Formats: sequence, C-alpha cells, structure tokens
Amino acid sequence: MDDIILKVENISKQYRLGVIGTGTISHDLNRWWSKIRGKEDPYLKIGDTNDRSVKGKNNYVWALEDISFEIKKGEILGVIGKNGAGKSTLLKILSKVTSPSTGIIKSRGRIASLLEVGTGFHPELTGRENIFLNGAILGMTKPEIKSKLDEIIDFSGCMRYIDTPVKRYSSGMKVRLAFAVAAHLEPEILVVDEVLAVGDAEFQKKAIGKMQDISKGEGRTVIFVSHDMDAMLKLTKRCILLENGRVKENGATGKVVSKYLSDQSVEKSTLQWEKEDAPGNQFAKLLKVSVLSDDNSVKFNFDLTEKVFIEFEYLDLNEENKNTAILHIINEFGTTLFASNEFDNPEWESYHDQKTSKIITKCAIPGNFLSEGMYSVLVAVGSYNPSMVHVKIEGALNFRIINNPDILKTQKNVGGKWPGLIRPMLKWTIEKEGI
Repeated sequence: MDDIILKVENISKQYRLGVIGTGTISHDLNRWWSKIRGKEDPYLKIGDTNDRSVKGKNNYVWALEDISFEIKKGEILGVIGKNGAGKSTLLKILSKVTSPSTGIIKSRGRIASLLEVGTGFHPELTGRENIFLNGAILGMTKPEIKSKLDEIIDFSGCMRYIDTPVKRYSSGMKVRLAFAVAAHLEPEILVVDEVLAVGDAEFQKKAIGKMQDISKGEGRTVIFVSHDMDAMLKLTKRCILLENGRVKENGATGKVVSKYLSDQSVEKSTLQWEKEDAPGNQFAKLLKVSVLSDDNSVKFNFDLTEKVFIEFEYLDLNEENKNTAILHIINEFGTTLFASNEFDNPEWESYHDQKTSKIITKCAIPGNFLSEGMYSVLVAVGSYNPSMVHVKIEGALNFRIINNPDILKTQKNVGGKWPGLIRPMLKWTIEKEGI
C-alpha cells in the first residue's frame, strides 16, 4: 500500500448543460435545504449518460460516473477514449481545476498539469519570466527554479526567444516551454493531456524520453492522455479506456489499445463497398470492392492460416494508358504494411488492351502472413506513364485476423500474440552433425 501515490475512489462529475454553475436560484435553494438536513444533493439522482451522439432526456449529464483506480509510484498510466469520453474532465479533477460531484481522491505529493497549450502562461511576460511564474504556480521556490533554469531552457529549445514575450510564440513553442517547466521542477505526479499532438517529431521524441526518465530514473508518476496509440504503446504499460464517462477497460496497454481500436473498426466495419453512382472519372469508375473467403463469400473474421481475398470490379475506360487496381493494407495502428498492384499478375497486360471494358480482379493475401488484429484496406484505380490516380477510397474495407488455437495445432503453428507487424511462416533448412 505504501507504493500507491494516487487513489481515485468512485469519482463522478455532473454538469448542467447550457448554463454556468447550477443555473437557477431554485436549484441552489434545493441543494442548500438538502445539505442543512444532512441529505444528498437531489440533482445527483438524475442525469443522462455522457453520450455526445444522442439527445438526452434532461439537462443534467454525467461527464464521469463511478471512476475508481490506483496508481503506483513511478508508474506511467495511459488514458484513452473517444472525444467526449471524459478524459479531460478526469484530468481536471485530478489537477484540482474542478471538483468532483461525488467520490474522493487521495494523493501524496505535488501534481503538475499540462492540460492545454499555454495554460498558466502570461502572454505579456517573457519565456524566462513565465518559467518563474509557472514554477511558483506549481509550488516551487525561487531558488529551486533558478537551479533548474538552464536545463529547462535547453530542453525547451527556445533559447533564442527566451526573453521574448510568450504572446509571440507559436503553439508548439508554448508547449515545449510548458512541458520543460513541468518535467524539470520535480512534481511527484505529472499530468499530461494531449500536448504531444502540437509538437514536432523532435519534441515528441524528447518528451517521451523525458517522461520515461522521470518515471524509471526518478521514480515519479505520470498520467498520460493521448490519441496517438503508438506513443501510448511506447510509453505506458497500463492503460484505462474511458467510454461515455465510465471505465470500460483497465489493464495492459497492448490489450486495452487493441480493444479500443477493434471496437472502433467493428463499428465502422465494411466488408463490401458498392455505390450506384460509381466514383471515378473519364478513365475509370470503381463499381465494387469486397473482402472474400476461399469460397467467395463475404467475410470479416479470418484465421491466421486462411487466405484473404480482396476483389475489385471497375470500369476500364482508359483508351490511352492501361489501368491497374491498387490496394494498401493498413493495420489497426495506422501503419501501412504493404501495397500491391494488379499488374503484378503476369496476365495483366492481356486483359488491358486499351478497350473500354468491365474488369473483375482479385488479390490473394496468403495465410500465415498477417498477424492477428484489425485491418483496413485502401483501394484505388490508376494508370502509369503518366502516373495518375483516377479514384481512391481510404478505409473502404475492414477485416480481422484472429488466433484460433484449434486450427493452429493442426497447422503446426504456435498460438498467442507474436511481436512484429506480420507473422509469416518462413521456410527453414535444418542440418545435424554429430559431436
């Protein structure tokens, strides 16, 4: 229990939509009357779930409902979820920017927060002056700030503009300086909300490295919110998934991120794409694309050992240059694993004889190649010499590769999630010599 630095117990936060505060004198009087009689706030008994996509029944909404978790000293905890899931509200409560409607928070040590770009900065003051201001807000003494000043300025990369008013800084420069202050002034708990999205690649790498250093090397705790799943996987070992203001998953980062991305892909899963008003131009029009199994049926879940077929139907109207179907296979983290073109088929040229025609072409992705997970397919039709893309649909199709232990046993494969982006079954040669 001694290593628990932050404990959240049954935190909930209720807002009344469309107003600031409680809204009316009558509501305030009702709350006051309940309080002096020792009764619960009557408005905590009502309220809709925090689902931004539907119209509620009343003006009260639970931004957070019954959130509980613990964080150990030196741990980096990730928090993910869709926009409006309650992530920022949770961090504001942890940072004491706002108070919870119900529940308690127990913490040991100072909490430093990076919730929004430029929070805590005075635009008329210079970067140097804002370092001292921000440090004082975080509870640091002037000698403490002075001892870290050179490190902060160097890490921020804003040396040249450190004596320039912050109002002339770009949003990226403000984030660099704010992060440098919060990370170097040694709070016991650092709360970081989506600041990496504003910085450039160099800053993101430095910031991730610094958060790892202060966690492992200095034993401080970090709560990290981001929509960047790659950064989340690099930085955290444990993650919380929020959905509609509630904790949906709490566990190992890889498992929680996969669940989050899988749910999103299933929600928008498309196994067959077809439109009557076929998109394209005077050279090509895309009629239909499908994810198919070996028996030509439309399918979503495939075993590791199964082939996956992507079939195109398009009108080839290009009488000047030969067209080709194109696909990109993209994993659940947004990484393009590979691209393929129809002209990889040796018979491609004979089917494209520069006469207008309807083309049906199919690409086979071999079994024992893709690792388990969710995949989306970018489809396109284009031509070469000159290079032109006539029609392109991102995320046209979705499918999932699953790990079926019963099938794997018969295929002499090994179950369980493997590291790496793909999972090919390669050919090995074996020699044995006596010793």
